[in-house]
Amino acid sequence: MSGFERSETDEFARGARALVIYPELPGRASVGPEARLAESEGLALAIGLNVIRKKHYRVRSPRAVTLLGGGQVEEIAEMGRDLEADLLIVDASLTAIQQRNLEERTGLKTIDRTGLILEIFGERAATAEGRLQVELAHLDYQAGRLVRSWTHLERQRGGFGFLGGPGETQIEADRRMIRDRMARLRRELEEVKRTRSLHRARRKRAPWPVIALVGYTNAGKSTLFNRLTRATVLAEDMLFATLDPTMRQITLPGVEKAILSDTVGFVSDLPMQLIAAFRATLEEVISADIIVHVRDISHPESDAQREDVLHILRDLGVLDDEQAGNQPRMVEIWNKLDLLDDDRRTELSGMAARDDNILMISAETGEGIDAFKAHLTALIAKGNDLRTVKLRTDNGAALAWLHGRGVVSRQYVDGDIVSVDVSLSRQLWGQFEKQFENQIERANA
Repeated sequence: MSGFERSETDEFARGARALVIYPELPGRASVGPEARLAESEGLALAIGLNVIRKKHYRVRSPRAVTLLGGGQVEEIAEMGRDLEADLLIVDASLTAIQQRNLEERTGLKTIDRTGLILEIFGERAATAEGRLQVELAHLDYQAGRLVRSWTHLERQRGGFGFLGGPGETQIEADRRMIRDRMARLRRELEEVKRTRSLHRARRKRAPWPVIALVGYTNAGKSTLFNRLTRATVLAEDMLFATLDPTMRQITLPGVEKAILSDTVGFVSDLPMQLIAAFRATLEEVISADIIVHVRDISHPESDAQREDVLHILRDLGVLDDEQAGNQPRMVEIWNKLDLLDDDRRTELSGMAARDDNILMISAETGEGIDAFKAHLTALIAKGNDLRTVKLRTDNGAALAWLHGRGVVSRQYVDGDIVSVDVSLSRQLWGQFEKQFENQIERANA
């Protein structure tokens, strides 16, 4: 990350022994404690930590100094000593004071949920843009936590230039260095944003539909992406297996070309720093023609995960509250059918059959993929005008234009005339008629 390659877990190698604690706070529980602890363990495993114990605490009255109660903190400290733990992961947001006090009272290096997710993103970012976004998010997170409990800046200070006069305190120097670095990162990301805008504008001029996959992390988006594109995007049973966005060309029935985008998986309580930093990347979702919400329907907390995804999409401005349950350009995919027993499959099939915008698939086995593709074709064609165009059979340019931009439902030849039933938007019909006006034998609306 260009100056901040390692951070909170700096002194811990992969395999460090970690305790995972989930404090259930009043009014905060969206999923059950067991599911939340399992997800927290998955986050820790994603960066190679060794989870030796998980424990759920009910916190009736959060404490400003430690979040948890005094007896709970003592129990964690004793557990850490008995199990020879290196690290305490608190699956909640901690203030800088709470983090420092927990470290002092438990004797364990402590990170919260935001810090853990930032660590994963820092390790996974594969592109220059991804690294910029992660570094900006991490600096934003650390800017409010300068209580001299972190030392990696001191080791890397030489790379950031002059720190100030002799009267400047160390914390002030660190804060100023962070502000300056964040300002530079924001300027670089603005360039990225402008470049992305130009790419999107070019795609709109050569108007191929853009389909964006979104969903909770580990829902199977990358497996589906690979099946549709025959690509080899990393698709593992691991949280945040995909971080940097990937775009590929796909072919659908009657649609010669569409663009499919795989995006970072969402997670409950996704740090706001990351939502803000990745806004440029997630603008691919905002500008998409169709949003495919991929759900792991075999997961016991699938409904809660769905709400988390919709909440983040609202934060990004993709959905508004009125549209959240019935977004016109959104389709919901219930994935991982292969993991369901027969009774559950029958129950869910009945539920899905009552909603035209829900389809059931297994990206792993391919079940339901053909019906899903046909549904995408229908969504692309929705609102288009269906017309019959008659052209000479040797007019390859006009035929290629129609096949490349429209949904062709039928094509038949009579002598030297080919008739094509094709669906296009009104804007594209205008472009076609302007470009091939003298070559159309006859067009009926």
